Amino acid sequence: MKTIAGLLVLMIALAQYPLWFSKGSWLAILEMHEQISTLQETNQSLQNRNTILEAEVNNLKKGFDAIEELARSELGMIRKNELFFHVAEYENK
Repeated sequence: MKTIAGLLVLMIALAQYPLWFSKGSWLAILEMHEQISTLQETNQSLQNRNTILEAEVNNLKKGFDAIEELARSELGMIRKNELFFHVAEYENK
């Protein structure tokens, strides 16, 4: 009787092994779910960035105000008959 019980326990253990440790095991599935969550977060942040960039591109295509603003801030554009004042900050040491 002990032999049969031992054999049954061994067979159950062998049947459980693939469930816990093989390629499609519970542990592998949990790890994949974690990877999926991480990738979804990354995708969401990249989609947000793309949406912002797309809005900026559309704004640049349609409006000259945005182009002028960029030219003023990044390139130092000054219009004709416009005065430019450069204010230098003084640091007291």
